[in-house]
Amino acid sequence: MTRRRPIAPFSGQPLVSPLQQSVVYRSDTPDALDAMYEGDDAAFVYSREGHPNAQHVASMIDAMEGCSGGIIAPSGMAAVTLAILGSVQTGDHVLGSEQLYGRSLKLLKEELPRLGIPTSFFDPTDIKSVEAALSPETKAILVEVVANPSLRVADMDGLAALTKERGITLIVDNTFTTPLGFRPLERGADIVLHSVTKLLSGHSDAMLGWVAAKDPEVNARLETMAITMGMTAAPFDCWLAERGLLSFELRHSRTQSNAAALAQALSEMSQVRRVLYPGRPDHPDHYRAAHLLGENMGAMVSFEIEPDRAVTNAFVEALDVAFAPTLGDITTTLSHPVSSSHRLVAAADREAAGISEGFFRVSVGAEREDQLVEAFRSALVQL
Repeated sequence: MTRRRPIAPFSGQPLVSPLQQSVVYRSDTPDALDAMYEGDDAAFVYSREGHPNAQHVASMIDAMEGCSGGIIAPSGMAAVTLAILGSVQTGDHVLGSEQLYGRSLKLLKEELPRLGIPTSFFDPTDIKSVEAALSPETKAILVEVVANPSLRVADMDGLAALTKERGITLIVDNTFTTPLGFRPLERGADIVLHSVTKLLSGHSDAMLGWVAAKDPEVNARLETMAITMGMTAAPFDCWLAERGLLSFELRHSRTQSNAAALAQALSEMSQVRRVLYPGRPDHPDHYRAAHLLGENMGAMVSFEIEPDRAVTNAFVEALDVAFAPTLGDITTTLSHPVSSSHRLVAAADREAAGISEGFFRVSVGAEREDQLVEAFRSALVQL
């Protein structure tokens, strides 16, 4: 019988990390397999339990967040699910920010209660709202530092103090903010997560999440859950994400500069009713954003035009920018939350969060600033 043999190594070392697609890794004997699982230097055995590409990209994000042992998940929502289910059990109560990504809201409002985990919501900008929503059974709180898509900025200092005092797990989705803007574990969070698909990877071609807990025992539990529940990622997406991470700091600088310029230009357009960008003095949480984020105000800009579907359709058709329900690409993308990320959120809840039919979120890319601004100006003047 012909047996597969490892390819003989070349004398040189590859500049680009090799893509290792193998689902399984060979061992010589049962004793050797035991050693691979149980040795001090645990080896790779089966890719659901870990593989070189996942380990490498996890270590890159670990370094950015100032931690170790981060877990690569197959999507951002898988990371959110791991973080919550790894922190609570049936009968525990979970608090969520009322301003979260639409699928995170759906998870909290529909799926967790179905599993016997009651949930309720709070205004992330008001610590008194959090206190009012607490119960003796509250075990975890989920919040985004900068909310998707309203761009409101959470009272992270207040949340960190409150959760520490009450012994509640603080879970922070750091996707919008990124480690260059905010490092949650250094500011009182217990678990931090990312949709790596978005800004960190940055090319709309890899779907991944990442999650890490400050407590090594909690982190080990999250890892075991990920392996047992199949929430682990394929090598190819990890390999693609590594490429994106290598350019992240450069993209971060350019997209933030473009975002500030676009926000200013939109504020000067008569067709725009309001602009939301944390770096602007007229943002309702500007001073908190400056305290938490410094100069890293992010690459997201939200704005509102006339709340009429015919008007929103006309604007999108006139705009020479990709209309796509995503964020973090190297190029600018436009999202309409009512028809995408928050389409499953009740209309009354959307309105309460300030998300009207005329509300748009821009994920600003790395194009030339003048061309980007002109694209929006040209489309708006046609309304």
